[in-house]
Amino acid sequence: MNLPFKDKKFLFLLLCVSIVLVLEILSLLGIHLPMPYEPFVFSTFIIIIGHDVILNGLQALIKLNFSSINLLMTIAVIAALYLGEYPEAAVVIVLYVLGERLEDIGLENSKSALDNLIKSIPKTAFVKTANKEIPIEDIEPGSIIQIKAGEIIPLDGKITLGSGLIDESAITGEPMAKEKQKGDTVFAGTFNSNGFIEIRTTKRSADTTFAKIIQLTFESGSARSETQKFIQRFSKLYTPIIIGIAILIFTIPVFLLQLDFDHWLKQAVTLLVIACPCALVISTPVAIYAAIGNASAKGVLVKGGKYLEALADIQAIAMDKTRTITYGNPVVSDVFPLVGTSREELLSCTAGAELFSEHPLAQAIIKATKDEGFEPQTATDFKTILGKGAIAKMEACRIDTVLVGKLDFIREYHTISEEVEAIVAKLSSEGKTSVVISFGKEVNGIIGLTDEIKPDSYAAIRQLQEQNIAVIMLTGDSERAAHYVARKVGITKTFGGLLPEQKSEEVKALLQQYDKVAMVGDGINDAPALALSTVGIAMGAAGSDTAIETANIALMNDQLSLIPFLIRLGKKTIKQIKTNTFGAILTKFVFIILAVLGYSNLALAIAADVGVTLIVILFSLNLMQFEKEKP
Repeated sequence: MNLPFKDKKFLFLLLCVSIVLVLEILSLLGIHLPMPYEPFVFSTFIIIIGHDVILNGLQALIKLNFSSINLLMTIAVIAALYLGEYPEAAVVIVLYVLGERLEDIGLENSKSALDNLIKSIPKTAFVKTANKEIPIEDIEPGSIIQIKAGEIIPLDGKITLGSGLIDESAITGEPMAKEKQKGDTVFAGTFNSNGFIEIRTTKRSADTTFAKIIQLTFESGSARSETQKFIQRFSKLYTPIIIGIAILIFTIPVFLLQLDFDHWLKQAVTLLVIACPCALVISTPVAIYAAIGNASAKGVLVKGGKYLEALADIQAIAMDKTRTITYGNPVVSDVFPLVGTSREELLSCTAGAELFSEHPLAQAIIKATKDEGFEPQTATDFKTILGKGAIAKMEACRIDTVLVGKLDFIREYHTISEEVEAIVAKLSSEGKTSVVISFGKEVNGIIGLTDEIKPDSYAAIRQLQEQNIAVIMLTGDSERAAHYVARKVGITKTFGGLLPEQKSEEVKALLQQYDKVAMVGDGINDAPALALSTVGIAMGAAGSDTAIETANIALMNDQLSLIPFLIRLGKKTIKQIKTNTFGAILTKFVFIILAVLGYSNLALAIAADVGVTLIVILFSLNLMQFEKEKP
């Protein structure tokens, strides 16, 4: 926690508090400042430290604003001065101001996850064509800017020259830096660890991904949780009720029962002091901001406390498959060489035939070939048959014509054996795509491709199910592919072949069944379902304006395991808020009862009020340390 011990005003406040507390302790021991100096000394402390409180309290009295905490404190100070309790009057005001400052410190610390990074963002960038530093707000998209090793990247863009090791933790929360080369996208706010790079900017400074994160993070306070809204409504009623009770505590014993005036005035003042709802009011926002700051540091953009609170009550989560549970990029999963063809021959000839294709399946085969240490053969006369496959001339592969494509495409040229039919059927049952290869006379092999499952999907889904949360897959992919992936990761309820509007209908049905439902998707074709769910969560949102704007929560990286962490964080936050609230109310209730019975002590009430406020702040800030790992 960053306490402002370098803040001279805060140090002066601590000094005044220390002096007043020492004088208060001495007065309790029967050692008082000599008259007429005592009222003058303590009044000086009251004016210097609490003048704003007194002025605001008097203004509230003029406006008859009895919900003002400042009015409550002003009445307490004036009454204590009237009673000749000068040390207590000073203690009331200086500890109240200290409590207010501690609240500010708590909020500042809980909202500070991005503060230091915001300050470190360069205010200028070196524009190549201008050959000088230019303020980043004046740099237009399409400009070439230069970034040296050890500098923070000031704007979003694509690398046009050089390479560097880029630390993207500010955006994605990923601790490991990434090697970025020509053509790769970089984001403002990320750090160029080594290497000189030039980038062509793609956005103005106000529109960068990092700027959106900053804006939405600091706006998250406006999306208050339901608990926070309730406590704020309660506080507005609570303060005038307490003032009313204090008046009754004073007037009934004094004017109806003819009891001691000063004693019961002191009890009323004590009630006003302990009833100050500082700890109650601060209990929710510090906890919420601390939790949001924790999530932000891990690459999660939470748009408000109400969404974190809603996550704690989630009963079901609907997930897209592609780019959520899987990477969304095909990879070679199976290689079946046939009729004496070697694995190297099958892969290198297929890769050669696909070398000129930009199809994702073709690129996956080329990558797998190179990863195994084989070189694609040289092909000529490459021809694509739309929706079917490709034909290429390749002398190195037994016969000069190589056919690559779907089974029905190969069937047009050859008789298909039962073995080939069986392999394709098996791959299809596993949700995999089959690429059949012929070297001109017969089928020489089959390559199976699948959408690779993310490694952390297994653990993430298992953790969600261990939290008694139902996990449902909603995907536009085929039923077979959906069920195969679902079986692999442990999902039992799956809907495949859905259009975006059909996903929305399924989310509506889930909301009727489970009441609180989160939707996880890539934020583009899943936008309708994300908007309809209780909490919409966008996966891999870095660089995607649509995802950031559509979802209530945006994961700037592809870590599905952050979702069970966020649910645990939400539950921990709600539990902390309840603990804070219960502790504050219990403390006040005890002192209210003591005041009603005539046994309350002003100094002890002050210490209890400030103590509870400080405890609430410290325990709430501890949410910033809540770890991602499963307990």
